[in-house]
Amino acid sequence: MQLVRVLKQRHVLALAFGAMIGWSWVLLTGNWIERAGTLGAALAFVGAGVAMTLIALTYAELASALPQLGGEHVWVARALGPGFAFTCTWALLLGYGSVVAFEVVALPIALTYLFPELAQWPLWQVGESTVYASHLAIGIAAAIGLTLINLRGIASAAGIQGWVTFLIVASGLLLASGAVGTGGAQNLDPWFTDGAIGVAGVVVMVPLMFVGFDVIPQAAEEIDLPAKKIGRLVVVSVVAAVVWYAAMVLLVGWVLDDRGRTEAELATARAAVVAWNWEGAGRFMVCGGIAGILTTWNAFLVGGSRLVYVLARAGQLPAWLGQEHPGSHAPARALIALLVISCAAPWFGRPVLVWLVDAGSVGVVVAYACVAASFLRLRQVEPDLVRPYRVRYGRSIGWSALVMTSVMAMLYLPWSPSALVWPQEWVICGVWAALGLALYVIAGGSRTAGSHAA
Repeated sequence: MQLVRVLKQRHVLALAFGAMIGWSWVLLTGNWIERAGTLGAALAFVGAGVAMTLIALTYAELASALPQLGGEHVWVARALGPGFAFTCTWALLLGYGSVVAFEVVALPIALTYLFPELAQWPLWQVGESTVYASHLAIGIAAAIGLTLINLRGIASAAGIQGWVTFLIVASGLLLASGAVGTGGAQNLDPWFTDGAIGVAGVVVMVPLMFVGFDVIPQAAEEIDLPAKKIGRLVVVSVVAAVVWYAAMVLLVGWVLDDRGRTEAELATARAAVVAWNWEGAGRFMVCGGIAGILTTWNAFLVGGSRLVYVLARAGQLPAWLGQEHPGSHAPARALIALLVISCAAPWFGRPVLVWLVDAGSVGVVVAYACVAASFLRLRQVEPDLVRPYRVRYGRSIGWSALVMTSVMAMLYLPWSPSALVWPQEWVICGVWAALGLALYVIAGGSRTAGSHAA
């Protein structure tokens, strides 16, 4: 793929932060507090954020040392071989694809909060949720539109990302400023719900909330910055997301009491209404959430399409998936493949949102574990590799990241109180693994370790 270094620092931060701050901070904040309590939910994000920061440090060093298209695929292939590289990249694609599919479902739901008349032509029920033909049309039309934008090239995608990320930040500041003279510490009760089990119930959702900083390595060869600064931006973006999520939980808890949070359809929007005594404030928060949907969706189209492209060029997926757009040189076939997969999600209605978050988080954790192991391996076998951003206490950081990802992985297993739901979430993971294996066999696997091998 013909790459042009067009991304500046503001573009990189907007891509990474916008990818991590999606719709969930509007949609799920009340759910997080209900599961773990106000302080419990905030601590879940801070604790998991520490783990994410450790992982981000391994990313920062590897992204600066090997700033090549495909990021994780390049590092794992170099450290552990092509088989592990495929496992890592395909698992990460499950996370990326889950986020893209999540947004296809979430966008019409968010718009319907603002314009209830958009819920038209009911088709069928999935649990207690109704699937509307109008929602299908809105989600699929938006998916096609964002795909067309990305087909024009990464500069167009990054330019939109910056403006929409600004709207997200503005909506958060609106809630924070309104909360200053509203609510109080008494509303934070209950501080904890169900103890460690409640906190674990939030932690299992965190990996997919924070996935997004790893979009930076995917587009490393399109970033016009020194390698060392690329590494720093990885860490900065994660810290910013940790602060954002914990702050939203505490702000909602500060403004709304337990009853107010329970009765609210969207607790974050309701908190803004109470804080400002103005219905328009809630609508503005939802607009910020919609902006989050678009930034996340856009960023993962950028990252996911480049992962598919790299796998195709490495001979681990069918070669036709690596075909580029003749004008912009964007990974056209990869973008179209993501479009087709994501447009299957809205047919299953609102319940699919939780299934996608949990199943996608599994893929993200597997990928992070592979990167941590590769970080340690490259420190051992290539000590002289030039590392513009070299992490201090690298061995300790690497092992800590590997242990934490392993602990997080165990939270999804059947004996855990926060295990994946049978059959939906296990089926998503199983089908994805089977599809990857089939495509890998059809492509003939890889005999090379480089990201640009064909």
